[in-house]
Amino acid sequence: MPKVLRILNRLSVGGPLLNAAYLTHYMSPEFETLLVVGQSESHEKAADYVIERLGIKPVFLPEMERSINFFRDYKAYLKMKKIIRDFRPDIVHSHAAKPGMIGRMAAKNLKVPVIVHTYHGHVFHSYFGKMKTKAIIRAERYMARHSDAIIAISEQQKRELVEDFRIAPSGKFHIIPLGLELDKFHDNKEEKREKFRKEFGIDEDTIVITIIGRMVPVKDHRLFIDAFTYVLQNTTRKVKAFIVGDGETRREIEERAENNGLKFSTEKSFRHPHPLVFTSWRQDIDVVNAGSDIIALTSLNEGTPVSLIEAQAANKPIVSTLAGGVRDVVLENETALLSETGDLENFSKNLLRLVEDDELRKRLSQKGYDHVMAHFSYQRLVHDTKKLYFDLLEKKKSAFQEK
Repeated sequence: MPKVLRILNRLSVGGPLLNAAYLTHYMSPEFETLLVVGQSESHEKAADYVIERLGIKPVFLPEMERSINFFRDYKAYLKMKKIIRDFRPDIVHSHAAKPGMIGRMAAKNLKVPVIVHTYHGHVFHSYFGKMKTKAIIRAERYMARHSDAIIAISEQQKRELVEDFRIAPSGKFHIIPLGLELDKFHDNKEEKREKFRKEFGIDEDTIVITIIGRMVPVKDHRLFIDAFTYVLQNTTRKVKAFIVGDGETRREIEERAENNGLKFSTEKSFRHPHPLVFTSWRQDIDVVNAGSDIIALTSLNEGTPVSLIEAQAANKPIVSTLAGGVRDVVLENETALLSETGDLENFSKNLLRLVEDDELRKRLSQKGYDHVMAHFSYQRLVHDTKKLYFDLLEKKKSAFQEK
């Protein structure tokens, strides 16, 4: 049985964790997998419950943090080498930037047969300054030369990595979209809708707009606040917005709401009479989606936005920016209305249009579930990844026999 060392940056809510967790659990019995996990940041919601539910017992490497710290990064590298020596994997597969650097370097120096890396989005714009970004791109190009395969999670992401940033030639890339457990978003929707609306005292004729995700600069929640303000000023419909998630920009976004004259409640409030609610993190996103009428996303940069996949699984219409792989996830004008990143005018008009038009919301909700089940189920993810692993191992075996 081939052995896979899978390396993830942190146990925080989002696509990278779900991808790594499902691959760790569902690749058995064909592959034995050990998951190595780095250190989460203090503002992030820990998602230990995901791996606990799947029965995964990871090895924790706290020195492997998201931020760059040469002393701790070198210590993480030395520990990673020891893990590789002890486990003796046939494949090292890293997920996201820091694990990709530390894991691939250790695997290269210890001559692991197959080295694979997955990009879950990238940090080549909207994260750092020019000098730091250039240094990161150079490092990624170097590590790409020592990777047997690089996985992009969308066509758009591959185009950016190959054409815009020239990380590696096109032939080294393989497109394997995210795969998720989606049935729960489609099952018992009416019961879940009633539960959510009862919790927050929402009338059935109130249109609920929800945005889900980390509160960090790249998610651009300011755009959401400004667009929602525009909607309130231009509609006679009853509307309520929910910001589900938390992070470093939360206080800034609350201040933005206050400056816009928006009253809001929080997860600590007993009542929620105001048009805006900050819920912080919640584990029951299937319930949140069921209780919502529109799902929004305002990001400046995305890999594959999990919140939009889950929204379509719940047959919810979407208003989103055209960040990264968004167009590869949704069906434009069939499940989602799209505008350019940072385009407040058009995003606001799309959001208002969807609030005002009941038939449009209904039409955009119809194709979502079938679309994402065909393209983003965890079963498809596991099948595609197994095929890639077997192909790479066979290629290495053939190359060895020829020598």
